[in-house]
Amino acid sequence: MTRRDFLERWGLSRLQIKLGFLQGEFNPHDPDRGAAWDLYVELLTRVTTQGLAPEDGDEKTALDSVHALFPLTREILRRHGSGCGEFAKLAIPVLNQLIRPFTAKWHRLSLADAFQEADRCREFRAELAALQQLLRGYTRALAAMAEVEDWTDLEDSSG
Repeated sequence: MTRRDFLERWGLSRLQIKLGFLQGEFNPHDPDRGAAWDLYVELLTRVTTQGLAPEDGDEKTALDSVHALFPLTREILRRHGSGCGEFAKLAIPVLNQLIRPFTAKWHRLSLADAFQEADRCREFRAELAALQQLLRGYTRALAAMAEVEDWTDLEDSSG
């Protein structure tokens, strides 16, 4: 399977990755699997993939949790070393292309007290919900890379 096929399977084909990398064979090794598992656990246990009801939580804490994925991913990359190239080729574009635009926008707005305005809070939560959908695809891809059962939809959120 090529990297392009892998990304398309998990709804991540919108990531902009150079053609040469996309056409390469997707072949994760043990360090990739370990790194994928580590980040998978982090994503599934954060607001990054878990719903946030209007009456629950607060926007600044949610933003901080999403932003924490940057140092977590860097630490995972360092810990698993250069052998986790397949993981890195997925994790870095997700950080830079999916998560960074969200955190950059909302960090700037939070500094301007946007979370004091009900309309801005609703806008944040709507954009967070859209990001969560993308990151659920990412968790599914990480589960496949880690070769573990996917628990992305383990909990019933219908009430």
